Amino acid sequence: MSHDTHAEQDVVESIVPLMPIVLPIGGAILIFLLAFIAVFMA
Repeated sequence: MSHDTHAEQDVVESIVPLMPIVLPIGGAILIFLLAFIAVFMA
């Protein structure tokens, strides 16, 4: 049980340093998709 928790913590710790890179890219993709949908529906 503690091994699973430790593994999950390792995954979280490995993702945290990438957040300043991942968040803007995810935001840009989300904005692009929303704009594409808005143009497509118009």
